[in-house]
Amino acid sequence: MRQPATTIDLRRDLVGLLPRLRRFAITLAGEVAVADELVQAVCQRAVSKGHQWSGEGRLESWIYTLARQQWTDDNRKRKPKASVRGNVTDIREAARDRSAAVDPDTIHHMISDMPDGVSSMFLLVDVEGHSYQQAADIMGIPVANVVSQLATARLHFAGLAGTHPIHRF
Repeated sequence: MRQPATTIDLRRDLVGLLPRLRRFAITLAGEVAVADELVQAVCQRAVSKGHQWSGEGRLESWIYTLARQQWTDDNRKRKPKASVRGNVTDIREAARDRSAAVDPDTIHHMISDMPDGVSSMFLLVDVEGHSYQQAADIMGIPVANVVSQLATARLHFAGLAGTHPIHRF
């Protein structure tokens, strides 16, 4: 039996969103392996719930919302684990050395080193270009929290790069 065109388009568009969905999942999970599992679960969920997407708005917003919901559901099921993240001192040294190119792994560590929720907000607004309202809808929080979390994220990066006024003395 042939599938409806909207399902086929949803699957095609979902494939195009995979790199961005993976980056978002990494900000939620903090670990690549866990993020990859999350992406797989979100893709399955999106395909099975494709009939719920009205086709209005941005597909990626709907997919990111599914990812956040899946992450929340998964967190309720698993026990908290200690996260294995990069050495913060090494990351700060790499960020301060402006003549050296910062590799993508270092940037991922810098983002994943942010407090919970802050890295996701940074990715949604500053990297992906969502509006504050769209990011609030995706994360299920008030817009005021978006503003606060973005300020925290930007101060985090400013502190790492040595551009924050406190570090200029």
